[in-house]
Amino acid sequence: MADIESASLQFAVMGSPVAHSKSPRIHTLFAHQFKHRIEYTAIEVDPGGFAQALAQFRAAGGRGLNVTVPFKLDAFRLADHLSDRAKLAGAVNTIRFEPDGTVFGDNTDGAGLVHDLTKNLEVAIKDKKVLVLGAGGAVRGVLAPLLKHHPALLVIANRTVSKGKELAEEFAHFGRIEACGFNELKGKRFDIVINGTAASLKGEVPPLPENLFANHALAYDMMYGDKATPFMDWAALHGAERIADGLGMLVEQAAESYLVWHGVRPETKSVIAALRKGG
Repeated sequence: MADIESASLQFAVMGSPVAHSKSPRIHTLFAHQFKHRIEYTAIEVDPGGFAQALAQFRAAGGRGLNVTVPFKLDAFRLADHLSDRAKLAGAVNTIRFEPDGTVFGDNTDGAGLVHDLTKNLEVAIKDKKVLVLGAGGAVRGVLAPLLKHHPALLVIANRTVSKGKELAEEFAHFGRIEACGFNELKGKRFDIVINGTAASLKGEVPPLPENLFANHALAYDMMYGDKATPFMDWAALHGAERIADGLGMLVEQAAESYLVWHGVRPETKSVIAALRKGG
């Protein structure tokens, strides 16, 4: 019995690709704060192989999973029970294996973004004009948490306008939300501009007008890397007063996952600082 109690609890992140995931390092740093014994690994999963990988990890004694692209929709479908925020997001990034054998699915992405904005960056969302670029899964997951902070207006800008308008209609009961194409942004200015497109991965920037940023505006890219993203570089040249990448969001969504699994929320600022230093 003592051996069982002293064994490390098993957790992992599944996705493709995940070789360079920072999640194992993040959760190891979290566990040190509470002296929890965990083992957290990154598992590369082949396309179409998520259900099998999940079942194998669970059978081997796994307690929980983080799920990243491209398997968040698969995780959503495989969960027996869903949190309210997972239902709204239509995707799952956190799985907890329950003692009764069921699978609980949650989504911590939106909470992670809002926590990074309001706590780490000390940006008030209330009464601000917020622009979100993109209308994919990453954006869908953050709309309700942003709107619950009562911005004056939230605009979704997307290449395919109909996709953005579908999201705006779906989330309209949470607050004032509109959608438009990138070409319709000319003449409009925003306090917070969040890039939720995959353009940065391709070294590109969405086609944005030059005078997009209001005074004291924040430009935020949900992507992160060792250097500034193309969107961050563009924002610096076009009037954004503050610029941030998504590393804080990554750590904050991880902290929310840790809370789902362990019942305690880790301190995050020291972990973000350690990752910035390459630690």
